[in-house]
Amino acid sequence: MPHTRTKLAAILGAAAAVAITFAGAAHAIRDGMHGDPAAAAGYWRYQQQDYDCAEMAVADVVGQITGRLPGEDDVTTAAASIPSVSHPGPIYRPAGKTRNQDVPVLLAHYGIRADAVRSTTDALAQDLDRGQKVIVGLNDHTIWNDSGDRSRENHFVVVTGIDTGAHMAHLNDSGIEAGRDEQVPLATFEAAWKTSDNFAVVTR
Repeated sequence: MPHTRTKLAAILGAAAAVAITFAGAAHAIRDGMHGDPAAAAGYWRYQQQDYDCAEMAVADVVGQITGRLPGEDDVTTAAASIPSVSHPGPIYRPAGKTRNQDVPVLLAHYGIRADAVRSTTDALAQDLDRGQKVIVGLNDHTIWNDSGDRSRENHFVVVTGIDTGAHMAHLNDSGIEAGRDEQVPLATFEAAWKTSDNFAVVTR
């Protein structure tokens, strides 16, 4: 397993215990594609609300695992009814942003167990090789190459592939209309991801 389960904090939620862990050193990985972005692309949807990228990423992963894709209203309604483990009130509020530690809790609502981790690109590639699904927090201005503050995490995407041969990351990104199998250079992805201290949610 590429993730060393060293607990930083354990926060009991309604569905599961949430802990942020560190990823240990990954074994050397082969060059080429890790994951199946073509298969995952069918579960991408463009978000219609401003602050529900976390919920849309969860819906995408639920669709990939179960074959049943929750609609945007369905997943935000669910998130609005589940207590947050990070702040008073529910996970989702229309004017607020979903916190990192609440993403595994929302996945647990759909019966999907996941861990919040600090990871590496190589470790994510190994997760994808095992068929696990990955959500990361990153900076959208960096991956979209547009103007704005590039110093902080402000967006969630699903990592559907890591191509170590072409040095590209494949993403399902609900925040832009061209976000189905969005492809960005690994260096750009890593710069954007660094703003969250390499935060990821990895299914078990």
